[in-house]
Amino acid sequence: MEENGPGGANDKRFAEDENETTLTNRQGHPIRNNQNVRTVGKRGPSTLENYEFLEKISHFDRERVPERVVHARGAGAHGYFETYGKVGDEPVEKYTRAKVFSGAGKKTPVLVRFSTVTHGNSSPETARDPRGFAVKFYTEDGNWDLVGNNLKIFFIRDAIKFPDLIHAFKPDPVTNIQDGERIFDFISNTPEAMHMITFLFSPWGIPANYRQMQGSGVNTYRWVNKDGEAVIVKYHWEPLKQGLKNLTQAEANKIQAENFSHATQDLYQAIEEGNYPEWELSVQIMEDKEHPELDFDPLDDTKLWPIDKFPFLKVGKMVLNKNPENYFNEIEQAAFGTGVLVDGLDFSDDKMLQGRTFSYSDTQRYRVGANYLQLPVNAAKKHVATNQEGGQMSYKVDRPETANPHINYEPSTIDGLKETSQRGDYYKPYVEGYLTRESIEKKNDFQQAGETYRQHEDWERDDLITNLVNTLKPCDPRIQQKMVDMFTECDEDYGHRVAEGLKMGMNNDGSMNTEHSEEIAPTKGKLPKHGGSPIGSTGAADAVREAQDKGHDAEPY
Repeated sequence: MEENGPGGANDKRFAEDENETTLTNRQGHPIRNNQNVRTVGKRGPSTLENYEFLEKISHFDRERVPERVVHARGAGAHGYFETYGKVGDEPVEKYTRAKVFSGAGKKTPVLVRFSTVTHGNSSPETARDPRGFAVKFYTEDGNWDLVGNNLKIFFIRDAIKFPDLIHAFKPDPVTNIQDGERIFDFISNTPEAMHMITFLFSPWGIPANYRQMQGSGVNTYRWVNKDGEAVIVKYHWEPLKQGLKNLTQAEANKIQAENFSHATQDLYQAIEEGNYPEWELSVQIMEDKEHPELDFDPLDDTKLWPIDKFPFLKVGKMVLNKNPENYFNEIEQAAFGTGVLVDGLDFSDDKMLQGRTFSYSDTQRYRVGANYLQLPVNAAKKHVATNQEGGQMSYKVDRPETANPHINYEPSTIDGLKETSQRGDYYKPYVEGYLTRESIEKKNDFQQAGETYRQHEDWERDDLITNLVNTLKPCDPRIQQKMVDMFTECDEDYGHRVAEGLKMGMNNDGSMNTEHSEEIAPTKGKLPKHGGSPIGSTGAADAVREAQDKGHDAEPY
């Protein structure tokens, strides 16, 4: 036998009567009977020392790692990013020293994971929900994760509100049913969310699939050049040859009745057939200062940067051309974090980005384990050497043979790992002020929401109003009133149409009058009496009764 080898499925060292296709257990023992447990007689009780069965069933019991709290339902693929070597018409090095963007035509391997946000990993892909759009670049300087969504903005501007937001959109902790009243109870007290709501309840809230949707970094980042000069940037992915498509609620309902994994299937089939999806990456660039001339704060994630002032500048394109060979290993265990940046890319003071940078990597250590970065899908495709030790499922030491194995600290004079030289100047923003817990000054919560409403096409506005009205109808009248008031702040027609759909009249003083009755109902029928309904649904209560009425009688057996 060979003295050395990697072990595993491709190792060529075989026991007698073994070959490459012989089934073994994890200890390397050939399996000679995979059909029966060991019992006392053919019908007798099984025995405790059934090692092969115990190894198999105990691993099966642990096949699933804890699912993500958000973005649990996902699909993904491998591909590459090809840089243009420029930002717009200028050399990219003017703004950033990140090597991933330098050298026109250079290709960097990528892994992309798409996802829905709110529900579990078996939920339908037709849900009205933002879509995650996370890209892992395996660059020559190490991994860079660009973690974002399909929509370019978010509900909130401060990370301390994120658990509340997600709890409001998640199923009720008592009924375990998503409830529009809980959602709008939160939103009606969070006016900054109005811009996102205007997208989410329109067809933009249900992309047709993962291939034909946009992506955005959402957060504001910094680019730093070799001289330590910085600008702030936003990232945007735009579909190329495959186009951009969204669904109305009625269209999504029909698709869900036939296939609740349609987007995963669409992505897999397209790549398998050689119809590789492509996106172009653009950035918006702004000087890193306070910008008093703007009526919004550029670090506010609920705002778009106007394209006429800050145009999209093309920097490269991404092609997805390889499906995963094993979904769990390559997609479910893929771990992303907003803090995973390479030299030349940096954080801004975006409050959501600051909070996400802790939360994302922290949840991966909980979900996959302390050594999640040793998994092939998460490991950098370059030299890695650290002094990190131990932890669950550690299967190698990140130190080269040339390093002193006794030295797992730094600094050291006896052949431990050493720092390298700094590539360029650090960016050194000047910061001064009192430590406070206050909101930003320029909130401007309604203006861009109104602009977005007016920019929607007629059919998009119609679907938006229908979905809002159907979700608001079962809500407490006080919540309805607050929401209509805020829609009106965004745009008078916006508020009027929602109020009209809710059958809310006008008082003599011009205020809204709420008169609610059992007759005010979603399109198909009754309001849900208990437990709410999924957002956008028009017949949740009817469906419960329909299942009871139309179910076929059966005799017990």
